Amino acid sequence: LILEEFPADENGLISITRIDLGKDLKTARVFLSFYGGPPSDDIVHRLNKRSGFLRKANASRIKLKYNPQLIFSEDPLAHQEEKLDIILSKIQKNE
Repeated sequence: LILEEFPADENGLISITRIDLGKDLKTARVFLSFYGGPPSDDIVHRLNKRSGFLRKANASRIKLKYNPQLIFSEDPLAHQEEKLDIILSKIQKNE
């Protein structure tokens, strides 16, 4: 659904890294990572503006007791993994 609204050729690669569902099942924080494309803040802002549409589209495709409100965020762990990869590759080069 996200790919339909935000094609990879215009927005780079968008990956859903994890989803945290609220205890009441009425909110879902969707964490994303980005590769290429416009600044990630821009994409997150656009996704959050379209969250109502995406929520409604999900409701028509997936049968759930509650259709959660979607809140999109950039996954901070993706940056940490990237930094760790850089450090590990530097260590390998020095060996």
